[in-house]
Amino acid sequence: MIDTHCHLEMDAFEGDRDDVIKRARKAGLEALLAIGSDFEGNKGAVALAEEHDDIFAVVGMHPHDAKDFTPEVFNQIKIWSAHRKVVAIGEIGLDYHYDYSPREIQRAVFRQQLDFAKEMGLPVVIHSREAKEDTLGVLKDSGIEQGVMHCFSGDRDMAEKALAIGLYFSFAGPVTFKNASGLREIAKIIPDERLLVETDAPFLAPVPLRGKRNEPAFVVHTARFLAELRGVSLEDIDRITTLNAKRLFHIGELPSGQIAYKIRDSLYLNITNICTSKCVFCVRFTTDFVKGHNLRLEHEPSVEELIEAIGDPLRYKEVVFCGYGEPLLRLDTVKSVAAWVKQQGGRVRINTNGHGNLIYKRNIIPELQGLVDVFSVSLDAQDEETYRQVCKPAFENAFQEVISFIREAKLLIPDVQATVVATEGVDIDKCRLLADELGVKLRVRRLDVVG
Repeated sequence: MIDTHCHLEMDAFEGDRDDVIKRARKAGLEALLAIGSDFEGNKGAVALAEEHDDIFAVVGMHPHDAKDFTPEVFNQIKIWSAHRKVVAIGEIGLDYHYDYSPREIQRAVFRQQLDFAKEMGLPVVIHSREAKEDTLGVLKDSGIEQGVMHCFSGDRDMAEKALAIGLYFSFAGPVTFKNASGLREIAKIIPDERLLVETDAPFLAPVPLRGKRNEPAFVVHTARFLAELRGVSLEDIDRITTLNAKRLFHIGELPSGQIAYKIRDSLYLNITNICTSKCVFCVRFTTDFVKGHNLRLEHEPSVEELIEAIGDPLRYKEVVFCGYGEPLLRLDTVKSVAAWVKQQGGRVRINTNGHGNLIYKRNIIPELQGLVDVFSVSLDAQDEETYRQVCKPAFENAFQEVISFIREAKLLIPDVQATVVATEGVDIDKCRLLADELGVKLRVRRLDVVG
């Protein structure tokens, strides 16, 4: 896990800073971002980054101190920004709650630092409090595309507009507070690939430590809360937010392509990146990652590689053939691995687009009888025309063949489900009626929520 925002250089840590860093490591943190906010804070953050391999610095002028942003200070920030351990410009932005600096000066200093970050190719760490419209306006005008809304506390409209800019969102202790229902609703919907965690230490300790001095080790409490809120495991949140921090701040190594990957308590098998559909909502066209796992294969794995990657299938609720392609394109591999999983006493699910019979020009479902416990079939439309527009299949009459596949599967497979992604043009009510006619459950997936 990575605490993407802490103020370790502050006086609050003067007596036990080394112990605080040791506790962070013991809690499992891989890295810390020490955030500057004024001249002395920047100086301290850089010094900590120089002293510790796992601490990185962020330099900039907080809106509270914008009035002290002289040419000399700016020049020093430029010098610091060239340091190999400085990974972003921040904490910068607007704060209209306290107005410690005049608003026009805050805006001017914010613009200058955004322009500089863009020139340097560095991400920005943004502070915004009671300054929604001006923050969004300055950001949009700047053309900045990499950065994070630190300790986000805005409303849904602000979140959607910042997402459209391309920003990440970091959540700290306040999301755990009892009176933060609105913030929790936003934390639920932020896409996986834009999610970060932080402490903002020494401030804003999360429940159950609220009121105490915050420190980086406490980020685990916020991460656990986010995991419960989003219906995933702490391990998932750890992996997702660590990957995002590495990608945004260019620190550490990114994972290579994986053939077996865990989400919640299921193990997924990524056996091909080839698919017979080009669905408009498919994330494989925009990213290599799902829930923090790299699914871009370097080669299609063999049966032996897949079995080795699974290990003991009884450790998981189920083993799911899924990944970045259509698993039934590798029917023989699926049959061999599924047979092995069943022999070990495991449970098998196949997530498919329902094109299997079209691919092989025969009914393949009897070949899978006894090997598969659950079929999850992508219905994804209410009629042929919508299906062609949304899924862009490689076959003619694919929609009717998917319907036939579901009917055939229901005769031989214990549990058959249909899924649909709530995307433009898809009538969910009609899809539900169709699923009822077929006698299967319908699972509606939210657009841009994967895994």
